[in-house]
Amino acid sequence: MKSTGCCPQFNPKLWQNKQVIWKNKLFLKDNVKVLFFMPLNFSKVMVKNIEIIKKAKAEEKNPIVMSKQGPFIGTFKIYISISKKIKGANTKTLSGTFLTKAFEGPYKNMGKWVKEMKEYAKSKRKEIQTLYFYYTTCPKCAKIYGKNYTVILAKIKEE
Repeated sequence: MKSTGCCPQFNPKLWQNKQVIWKNKLFLKDNVKVLFFMPLNFSKVMVKNIEIIKKAKAEEKNPIVMSKQGPFIGTFKIYISISKKIKGANTKTLSGTFLTKAFEGPYKNMGKWVKEMKEYAKSKRKEIQTLYFYYTTCPKCAKIYGKNYTVILAKIKEE
């Protein structure tokens, strides 16, 4: 198994067609500027937040970096999982039940993936509240590994 020393190699089987339950899972939350669904300052925001996380010794072994379904123009929310609260940082907890599906390919397929995720939730008779997009590796590591995975997490309404 290759290692880049940056992003761990992703195993899609761990996320494919699963149900995940989080209770107060901690994240560092920030905003990324977006234009036509394309992030404009993602790298800058990530570098800043990784420094905050490292300084606070709040790293997770296998961190999750995800965004909340965002607007066409403006900003979208970015969430980076952390191991503990960070004083003075914008931390957020997420709780709930999430259906997950892993997808491989270029981000231009996102519309197709979202449709597939919605069909999957419907097949499970679940109603989606919010979609989150987990980006499993940075672009450099995706190129080295030869795979570009994205996991869609659909927070579902509790019954």
